[in-house]
Amino acid sequence: MKKLFFYLIGFVILASQSSCGYNTMVQKDETVESQWANVQNAYQRRADLVPNLVNTVKGAANFERETLTDVIEARAKATSVNISPDNLTPENIQQFQQAQGELSGALSRLLVSVERYPELKANQNFLELQAQLEGTENRIAVERRKFNEAVQDYNSYIRSFPRNFIAGMFDFERKGYFEAEAGAQQAPTVEF
Repeated sequence: MKKLFFYLIGFVILASQSSCGYNTMVQKDETVESQWANVQNAYQRRADLVPNLVNTVKGAANFERETLTDVIEARAKATSVNISPDNLTPENIQQFQQAQGELSGALSRLLVSVERYPELKANQNFLELQAQLEGTENRIAVERRKFNEAVQDYNSYIRSFPRNFIAGMFDFERKGYFEAEAGAQQAPTVEF
């Protein structure tokens, strides 16, 4: 009985020294959710640029309609996949990332096929949209990196002893990361 009493006293002292960590867990969870909103905002900016880019490209005579259709369909799919910040599981993030990856691939094919249209490459609207799209892709990369940093900070905090007990009691669960897409480690082949 004495041993149990000392363990209980030790646990109370340990919990009071760590200040339980609940409030910090809430703050870190909010940081992850806020950073997720920034990621979605960057992707939405890209999705908003796509219709303008497609309309500018449509003006080019004899432009490949299949390429434009692929971009439009990929954009529709990418914007239909939404994940709640409360449900940032690795599976859901992978589903979101896959839909966004399809749009990235379609846009890449569009931009490569533009090379065959000198009048389009000289179009000022197209050049501005292309520059905005490039800047947006950079923003996406930055926001994804910041999101992964926030997730790493949150996950390591809730998994550390003794906070892991408090996290378990209040249902603080690990969040998923953005990861490189399959095949990303292989450089694309460029042929002329």
